Amino acid sequence: MIDALRSLFRPDAAPRSEVSADVAVAALLVDAARADDQYKPEERRAVVALLEHMFGLEHPEAELLCEKGEAAQAAAADIVRFTRVVKFAMEEDERIRLMEALWEIVLIDRDRDPEEDALLRRLAPLLAVSDHDSALGRQRVLARLAAG
Repeated sequence: MIDALRSLFRPDAAPRSEVSADVAVAALLVDAARADDQYKPEERRAVVALLEHMFGLEHPEAELLCEKGEAAQAAAADIVRFTRVVKFAMEEDERIRLMEALWEIVLIDRDRDPEEDALLRRLAPLLAVSDHDSALGRQRVLARLAAG
């Protein structure tokens, strides 16, 4: 244990590798889907569909990206490593669209679980998205769900 801690402070220690922006986005979408301790098939399908749309991927590529996001999310101690990558890799309008996509995942079952709600309130500032823009994204998702 002591050796592990010492290795963290060694000047020659290898830097922690960052994930790519697309894997970070996938991991955040998966994290939102799992926030209520359930990862339903319709949530996974929605994650894959959003990845197809957001990155212009074919279905098999989006499936693979979703799997990478699932693995990254499961292995991560927290979401900050993903939000940091996204914050610096994406423009503001892209981050706002990601926030809306996160709301879409959370609200797919038409139930606002308190854990999901808390996660998205925490994610908005980490992604440098204003509360106002997050709320507008949530309202757009709710309007689409009510219409469809």
